[in-house]
Order: sequence, then structure tokens, then C-alpha cells
Amino acid sequence: MTEKELLYVEDAINHEIYMIEMLDEVEDCLNIESLGKFVKKLKHKHENLLKMFMDLM
Repeated sequence: MTEKELLYVEDAINHEIYMIEMLDEVEDCLNIESLGKFVKKLKHKHENLLKMFMDLM
């Protein structure tokens, strides 16, 4: 991998970490069960993406 490609992967990893953290905060603030389930699904998708990017490294 070139240095530029590594920077792209690093950016993607940081984005996924940020999204997971933000979804955690949103989930804590929600009182509506259906929205909570939706946020959990989104968080799970971002966790899977993070794992995929980490596996690239």
C-alpha cells in the first residue's frame, strides 16, 4: 500500500470510530424504543466497517 492509500484507510478508520462514538451518545439520549433499535443497527454496521478497515491493516 502506498502512503496515500494508508492515509485514506486511516481517515476511514477515524470516521468509523467517530460515528460509533456519536451513535453511542445518540442512543443514550433516545427514549423511543424503535429509534433506539434503529441506532443500534447503524452502530452495528459501523462496527463491522471498522473491523473491515482494521483487517486491511
